[in-house]
Amino acid sequence: QVQLVESGGGLVQPGGSLRLSCVVSAAIASGYTMGWYRQAPGKQRELVATITRGGSTNYADSVKGRFAISRDNAKNTVYLQMNSLKPEDTAVYYCNAERKVPLSTITYRYWGQGTQVTVSS
Repeated sequence: QVQLVESGGGLVQPGGSLRLSCVVSAAIASGYTMGWYRQAPGKQRELVATITRGGSTNYADSVKGRFAISRDNAKNTVYLQMNSLKPEDTAVYYCNAERKVPLSTITYRYWGQGTQVTVSS
């Protein structure tokens, strides 16, 4: 069974930092592109950052220079280090695992249950 379990969310003041963790099933830990998405109340879920199996990263413009995604394949864990947090970063953050089957339209995609991040004074 594929599982993604997030942790590390909470309440932080503007300018503060948090680190989110996502422990994933060994079956997908090294074979999938991992990502973090977020969804604020009344808004659509949006990409925050992704990291490929090889370590290439991609970030939303709104978090570039403030957030850093990393993965530790030995621990089956993906991290999101969030610095200089702003109130607009408040959202539920979801861990994502995705793999596209070459030469097909098939994509395997899994989600965690989400962890709340609230940035407020």
